[in-house]
Amino acid sequence: MTMNKLTAIIPTGNEIHNIEDVIASVKFADEILVVDSFSTDGTYEKAQKLATNVIRRDYHYSASQKNWAIPQAQHEWILLVDADERVTPELQKEIQDILENPPKDIVAYWIGRQNHFMGERVNYSGWRNDKVIRLFKRDFCKYEDKHVHAEIIANGSISRLKNKLYHNTYITLDKYFEKMNRYATWQAKDYDKKTGTLTPYHFVIKPFWGFFKHYIIQSGFRDGLVGLVIGYIQGYVVFMRYVKLWLLRKNRP
Repeated sequence: MTMNKLTAIIPTGNEIHNIEDVIASVKFADEILVVDSFSTDGTYEKAQKLATNVIRRDYHYSASQKNWAIPQAQHEWILLVDADERVTPELQKEIQDILENPPKDIVAYWIGRQNHFMGERVNYSGWRNDKVIRLFKRDFCKYEDKHVHAEIIANGSISRLKNKLYHNTYITLDKYFEKMNRYATWQAKDYDKKTGTLTPYHFVIKPFWGFFKHYIIQSGFRDGLVGLVIGYIQGYVVFMRYVKLWLLRKNRP
């Protein structure tokens, strides 16, 4: 039986520290498509040497970039991998087994992520059950229109793979805070329409709940200092989300 062909899509933006390893982890794909948002650190040039095709596009937000990239794929099945993720050999084999004989009624698959932070494996802290839809049929799926943490909307049935993606979004603590600050800016736009008048509840209670949920309820304390840092950052992001929403409204003409 002929195996269904696969396009791996990798969105990038200044990912020189990741680009070689992430492309190497999807070498089994029939097409490797890198969509680069005008990197200035050599990512684009390196990707041109390693990928099947590299396209440049201005970055607006993640879902916009991915929804634009999906129709560019040559093949029906797509594996979308962020630059800070890696496809393990076990996950590769599971994907290839599916492509050899895909169930007719399944159009997408959830894939769990094994997260790492500050050089440590994170087993709790709200990330234990982290999963994303990354293997899917091109013509049946698209991302919801959200600026942050958008997920796939699938026109059909979804299953789940047994093996996980390796995920390490951490470079340095300073860069991680920069990333979370950007997320807070984008989240403010998402929350603008669904959030009423801002009150101390948004600036005090909700950030505290963000910390408490990740560190206590979701057992972040079991991850040691790493879990404490993650809990603190989650609370900080919630606080900054509403500060930026307040500024957005204050500065609106």
